[in-house]
Amino acid sequence: MPLDYLADEVYARLVRAGCVAADEEASDLLAAAPDEATLAKWVTRREHGEPLAWILGRIEFCGLSILVDERLYVPRLQSEELARRAAERLPRDGCAADLCTGVGAIAAYLGQMAPNATVVGTDLNLRAVRCARRNGVQAIVSELGSSLHSGAFDVVSVVAPYVPTGQLRLLPTDVQRFEPTLALDGGADGLTQLRRSVFDAQRLLHAGGWFLAEVGGVQDRMLEPVLRSAGFDNFLSWHDEDGDLRGVCAQLI
Repeated sequence: MPLDYLADEVYARLVRAGCVAADEEASDLLAAAPDEATLAKWVTRREHGEPLAWILGRIEFCGLSILVDERLYVPRLQSEELARRAAERLPRDGCAADLCTGVGAIAAYLGQMAPNATVVGTDLNLRAVRCARRNGVQAIVSELGSSLHSGAFDVVSVVAPYVPTGQLRLLPTDVQRFEPTLALDGGADGLTQLRRSVFDAQRLLHAGGWFLAEVGGVQDRMLEPVLRSAGFDNFLSWHDEDGDLRGVCAQLI
């Protein structure tokens, strides 16, 4: 039974809870809820700050419906540009490794765009690996790319934790309360895992292969010398429409 008659009430509650996109979230909740009782529980969970993706069990990423389990990092809209740039560099029958794959959003998109390619996702979190597999990703439990074959890949992508430890307290309250710290905390300067991923990518890529990583702040300036010392060139970064740094890529020479 359609629950549209509750739209105004749900919208008003989400606005009071501080949801920035209250109208869109209300529409998503109304469309997915099987009955009024479930809707009421879902709205209460959202009012308490629980991620909408956990409540609905899915999120849209690059036009794909991606399953998301509770207690797992929710893929961000800002990561879509990295996924698209990685897909542009992946040959139709090539090989890609998505490190720190989480629920497998980027890997699933790469597989969609290059169905004849081999795409592997790795993550230390077994729960995340299981969720990625439900999203159709060939995912394995591995620390970055330590168990993958050297020199076999055209593309290596990674969305590693990159928030400096001292800045975690500046994240939105609901993010701090609910989302896993291990997926956010990048160490003192935010680059602990990213530096390691550079050298994993150096081993995994063949000459001419591409490494793409999500970063923020001024981390492009900090990561560029690390990449160049590892044998990468053709370094470039990209920003969103607000001018905020969102990612870097470089080619192994």
